Amino acid sequence: MDVPEKDDGKELDVVLLAGATEDGEGAKVLRARSGRIETGEMRPLREGRPLATGGEVVRLSPRREAPALYDVHVEHVVESGLAGGEGARESSGKPPARNKPAQVATRAYRDSWERTFGPRKLLN
Repeated sequence: MDVPEKDDGKELDVVLLAGATEDGEGAKVLRARSGRIETGEMRPLREGRPLATGGEVVRLSPRREAPALYDVHVEHVVESGLAGGEGARESSGKPPARNKPAQVATRAYRDSWERTFGPRKLLN
């Protein structure tokens, strides 16, 4: 199947808005790209909220000829931390990020804790 090209020579990547999501915070979409059709949801970015695991951050440009059809510009690809299984590692060698706060346990942190609260007492 030949992939139609846009006027600027890039591959076709468009999205059709198909209605609101069940919670009303996003939109259900139908996306055509690279010779395939996909369904999904789009949600706005919110400050302080984590990005979903897996997916893309996109910018949409409306098309003049169709009011509900938009050209898609991918700004960032969000990698899924679960793709390689539980023992997956990022290219940096670190385990994938989880939806938990960072665990801080540097030597300076422990020293400060002991100065403030005293040395740790072991339970028998």
